[in-house]
Amino acid sequence: MTFKKLALFLLITVSYNTFAQKDGYWDKERATTKEIIVSARDRITIKTEDLPVGTTEIVYRITLLDENQQMTSSLVSMLKAIPDPYGIGQGSAGAVFLMSKISGDDSCTYALFTSNDDAKKYVDDGKTDKACYAQVDPVNKDAKRLSIDKSSCIKQNSTTIWFGFTSKNWVLNQKVVLEVVPWVDTKLNRGWNQDNKNEIISLCKTSTMAQKMANSDDFCVCILEKIMKQYRYTEFQKLLAIEKTKVYKDFGNACYQDVDISKNVYNDLRTQASTLIKLQKYNEAIQKLNTIINDGKSTALDYSSIGYSYILTKQYAKAIKSLKEGEKLDDTELLVKLNLAHVYLVSDDYSEAKAIYKKYQTQNVTDSLSWKEKTKQDFIVFEKAGLPSKDFERVLKLYN
Repeated sequence: MTFKKLALFLLITVSYNTFAQKDGYWDKERATTKEIIVSARDRITIKTEDLPVGTTEIVYRITLLDENQQMTSSLVSMLKAIPDPYGIGQGSAGAVFLMSKISGDDSCTYALFTSNDDAKKYVDDGKTDKACYAQVDPVNKDAKRLSIDKSSCIKQNSTTIWFGFTSKNWVLNQKVVLEVVPWVDTKLNRGWNQDNKNEIISLCKTSTMAQKMANSDDFCVCILEKIMKQYRYTEFQKLLAIEKTKVYKDFGNACYQDVDISKNVYNDLRTQASTLIKLQKYNEAIQKLNTIINDGKSTALDYSSIGYSYILTKQYAKAIKSLKEGEKLDDTELLVKLNLAHVYLVSDDYSEAKAIYKKYQTQNVTDSLSWKEKTKQDFIVFEKAGLPSKDFERVLKLYN
């Protein structure tokens, strides 16, 4: 390849990367550069340096040199001109660009392995059936890019790759130069793979806060994102149990205050409370509604619902107190007014109840339900629950 062609290729490569750069870096500090002598007709293996957490691709170059030859430029220095692996992956031209400008007359075959045992077996018998990649035709130089999405040599938790070489020189020793440079994904470098993320999500879903929610997915993802931003996975794992608990609590509180998550949480609680009331599980409904009230997220309708539940559990003083709070939030909410009339009635204060029943009898408590009809429905429920019913007929006659 002429200098002009190399320059043109490099220009195209840089142009590609302008539009498609990946978020990561060539880890030159943990690159592998090894020069070894392979005896005639011998097989050896070379272990790479430990691959950094988050390695998603590697570029390697193999060059066979004559005895006194030296490399003219290292693979690391060549990669300085390439911001990310995108340009290298544009077909064979990328590998040609990375190829050493020199090589000797000797040749070898080679194979890559992901386990030490498989590499040792290769040294013993020369078989490549356990290899993740094998170059079976003899070469005197080669360069390739392997990526996590296209090669089994690179896995999510890969830490090492073994290169096995078989000399094709039947008389003399060979000098082999192996260079391997890993590409590290910036996000994955923090150690948060799919399994680690699922671990945090699973723990979150068992928390007290999460169990208050019908669907805690957004809440737990919020906590996960905050933990991932604050800690590398290894750092988080080193925390004491009591420290992890505090992290969950602090981030949980922060996520709980998120407007969208908070809205969903309290709407879930309201839905659960409404279902419990229909099932006549009033004490459980009260607990759900108290969570909303104690968190300062209550509406007048929340006070109406808890007041209604207090009436049906014969906690009249608490019902009056809650319904009065509901009036402060919205003095026009007629469900609050109706339940206030009910509690006065069943607690033997007919005169207070009568004034409220008469005042609003011509109105609707919702867009489709009249005050009178709602009164009748509630009285049926109250009678079944065994509440004092001696004045129910008197109230219904007021409407006539």
